[in-house]
Amino acid sequence: MAGHAYVPDAQTESSTTDTGVESEVEGVEQEDLPSQPPPPEERHKEVPVAIGGTASGEPCIFPFLFQEKEYSECTTEGRGDGRLWCATTYNYNTDKKWGFCETEEQAEQRRLVEEAEEQYQDAIKMINSTNRRSQKNELYDRLLKVAEMGHAKAMEKVAYAMLFGDYLPQSIPQAKEIFEKLALEGSPKAQTALGFLYAAGLGVNSSQAKALVYYTFGALGGNLVAHMILGYRYWGGVGVPQSCESALTHYRLVANHVASDVSLTGGSAVQRIRLLDEVESPGSSSGMLEEDLIQYYQFLAEKGDVQAQVGLGQLHLHGGRGVEQNHQRAYEYFNQAANAGNTHAMAFLGKMYSEGSEYVAQNNDTALHYFKKAADLGNPVGQSGLGMAYLYGRGVPVNYDLALKYFQKAAEQGWVDGQLQLGTMYYNGIGVKRDYKQALKFFNLASQAGHILAFYNLAQMHATGTGVMRSCHTAVELFKNVCERGRWSERLMAAYGSFKEGDMDSALVQYLLLSEQGYEVAQSNVAFILDQKGSQIFNENETYPRALLHWTRAAAQG
Repeated sequence: MAGHAYVPDAQTESSTTDTGVESEVEGVEQEDLPSQPPPPEERHKEVPVAIGGTASGEPCIFPFLFQEKEYSECTTEGRGDGRLWCATTYNYNTDKKWGFCETEEQAEQRRLVEEAEEQYQDAIKMINSTNRRSQKNELYDRLLKVAEMGHAKAMEKVAYAMLFGDYLPQSIPQAKEIFEKLALEGSPKAQTALGFLYAAGLGVNSSQAKALVYYTFGALGGNLVAHMILGYRYWGGVGVPQSCESALTHYRLVANHVASDVSLTGGSAVQRIRLLDEVESPGSSSGMLEEDLIQYYQFLAEKGDVQAQVGLGQLHLHGGRGVEQNHQRAYEYFNQAANAGNTHAMAFLGKMYSEGSEYVAQNNDTALHYFKKAADLGNPVGQSGLGMAYLYGRGVPVNYDLALKYFQKAAEQGWVDGQLQLGTMYYNGIGVKRDYKQALKFFNLASQAGHILAFYNLAQMHATGTGVMRSCHTAVELFKNVCERGRWSERLMAAYGSFKEGDMDSALVQYLLLSEQGYEVAQSNVAFILDQKGSQIFNENETYPRALLHWTRAAAQG
């Protein structure tokens, strides 16, 4: 059709319904079409509704004029994707009012989809806002009902909950059934999960070939866990030819995402608890704080002990050691200590305001106030915070000289953020002459304190041969370290919690997935549980060979 008018195609639309069903319009005389749209009361209830486009929710008008032709029903003319559309005024050429066609049946289906999405979002919001197990159990029951409505994300959450026994009874066969349905629809999470089931032989006969296929599909769909698993497999030659460069490709991609999520305050601390060490040396510290010890610190904090207040503030800010991340409690403890004149607490309040969170609204001026107050009293955290303010112009004009000055002061006192930012300035040549040797020096110093971005920057330097001899081996080890600090590391504590509660089947499955991701401590813990015959998931004749496999993998990582 010559001289087609432009009708936006599917990629540029906000349409939520994809339909290719043509609707007949009753009650309209085809041989005597009116020159103007009929009044509302004359329209039949089956007239399709426009969805998306420029007139979402308005009824289609028949006939409507498009180019030089009148249309008495929805049409695909002018579109390249074959989707039916209509105008909602008579003259599309002048008014450009249009949308995709939707019948009552399709509208009902859309409403069901929207209802499921609303219920899913409500459930997830409540799950994320509570730490009470009984409440989470109830919310997962609600999520199960949403999954039964066919909501894909709810199905993913429910399937993983069933796989691990998280808030729903553990059922590997049910989880597998849901994953198979989702995988057919192209879900990367489900494809990765099926890869795990075949790799571990959970609910299926073990097949490393099938596992590799599913992991590859999951990775192609952008699933970071699948990329991490493939990175480890290529690194160790597990089921694939060993290839440092292939491992580097996968680990680097995951590390890019992990590093981009790192905040100024840092993420939750990762606890790597080795079950064998805990059993052999029950008196040794696992890094966890006992409940009575936490209560003792809380008692001291309530009595005005400033050090206890700062310590509890940091614990709640980052999470870890058995304490869940809680910014509200962190703020309260820091505020008490800051009011008592503690400079560390002032600086951490500055960090919280600089970053912002659900509890503390982001505010550069307030952050600057606390940073300056702490820095003036010689606190390195405050000095580093002021350096960040001048480096990025947060509440003050950008001033690289002042940024460098404050970072140097913080670094001289051994503060890791000061070291990291000095390294960044030298690496990029910001306010100073570019100097890769100096960058390497400060990144190494920051990495000794365990800063994730220091590991990431060192990995990039070794991967590209910037300022150092290129080393794929070193780059992979560093990127692997970064990847293992991603949000999935929280599963280590969940698995340990299941172990302490005596739920060995749940602990084993969680550790199995983490061992697939390359966590050495998880491989060791899988072997330990199997050696102790703590789980009933595998047949007795499979237990020791599987244990040996995981001891071997753990030993290979040193």
